[in-house]
Amino acid sequence: MEERKTKIGGLAIVLAATLWGLDGIVLTPRLYNLDTKFVVFMLHLLPFIGMNFIFYKEYRVLKKFTKYDYIFMTLVALFGGVIGTLSIVKALFLLNFQHLTIVTLLQKLQPVFAIVLARFILKEKIARKFVVWAVLALFAGYFLTFEFSNPFSVDHQNMLEASMYAIVAAFAFGSSTVFGKRMVSTITHKQTLFFRYGLTTLILAVVNVLSDNLVEFSKITTLNWQIFIIIGLTSGSGAAFIYYYGLRHVKANVATICELSFPISSILFDYLFNGSVLSPFQWVSMSVMVFSIIKITKLKVN
Repeated sequence: MEERKTKIGGLAIVLAATLWGLDGIVLTPRLYNLDTKFVVFMLHLLPFIGMNFIFYKEYRVLKKFTKYDYIFMTLVALFGGVIGTLSIVKALFLLNFQHLTIVTLLQKLQPVFAIVLARFILKEKIARKFVVWAVLALFAGYFLTFEFSNPFSVDHQNMLEASMYAIVAAFAFGSSTVFGKRMVSTITHKQTLFFRYGLTTLILAVVNVLSDNLVEFSKITTLNWQIFIIIGLTSGSGAAFIYYYGLRHVKANVATICELSFPISSILFDYLFNGSVLSPFQWVSMSVMVFSIIKITKLKVN
């Protein structure tokens, strides 16, 4: 019975990671005709509306929140929802369907930032070999993006900007993970996801109103609505629920291996839908980066 749950859990993580690959390569870039802030607002608003029909009873947990719980929950939403998602969507929009795989793969640097931040915020110790693998991952990420060319050349202007946004996204998502750890003793992963979507929606609603962005509603096409709904049901909150379900039944090291379906699916979808192919050296760089991240997630504190 336990073995069966482990297999189902592993498959759930593979499915979730594959859906994230589909999102970054195929779905979100198709919303490029809309403003970035408005897109991220809608990507949180629609799933949050749906969540309320299922998790409306979870609001009672808020009564138990301390002042610090509210602060950390807001930080989770601000970094994981607002800053992180805004940055990665902006990165994808900058590339005009070119080199999307690279931007999505740069998100895999998230554990590097999460471990560093956990050292300062949660006072967690860092394993001795962390620096070695982290530096290797960062160098591999650089060569994956630019190979041996000049990153400041005119030809790489958008790629450089998109890469910076992707790294900011990795930092923000890593920060959100650390702040989320602070909430574990107070609420469940399901509740964290629910409140994150709610607070992110609220923050972005204010941002869009102040930016006079509500006019974007009139620009939404039929295809945009279809993409919003598909993301909400699959790669958005849907994938998160699937992922957390799988995480309950597998060990962390197994989950890390299962998550390799993210880079693999990103490369596959980018080829099938956009005709983009990594060069041999980029394949090597990608492999080194992913391998380094796997080693980082398996490190034990000495």
